[in-house]
Amino acid sequence: MTVRNRAVSRRARAGLVLSCALLLSACADDDGAARRRMLGEHPGLEAALRVADPRRGGRLFGQCAACHTVGPGAGDRNGPNLFDVMNKPVASNSPRYGYTAALGALGGTWTPEAMDRWLADPGKVAPGTRMRFGGLADPLDRADVIAYLQSQSAASAR
Repeated sequence: MTVRNRAVSRRARAGLVLSCALLLSACADDDGAARRRMLGEHPGLEAALRVADPRRGGRLFGQCAACHTVGPGAGDRNGPNLFDVMNKPVASNSPRYGYTAALGALGGTWTPEAMDRWLADPGKVAPGTRMRFGGLADPLDRADVIAYLQSQSAASAR
């Protein structure tokens, strides 16, 4: 094989790898386009939760995993462990974690509606929180993460 043929072969392999990566990334959102069509132009949380995909929510949670764990008995990081957080009082899920006064003053329960507001803009919901996360603008992304968090509970682990 000549030097020129090896160079062409390397370029061809690189092109094939890039093509495969693009195809895989297009599939990464699974059926997101179909789910969005089902929701209509301005979906409410209830509608988004009906088509939510907890597996996709788990992938989206990857960005949360820098600060949060989500396993039973897992430790806290820069944020508390979020296993079994849904339907629990705000700022109470991890007895070992030092929640901010801003979050403690929020009160209430981590319902899907409360978690949706939180995931959209934590700083707006609890000004003064230490959580430095810009939020998830897409309602379907938030619904997917909420569905994932709901799947990560003591009830679903049984």
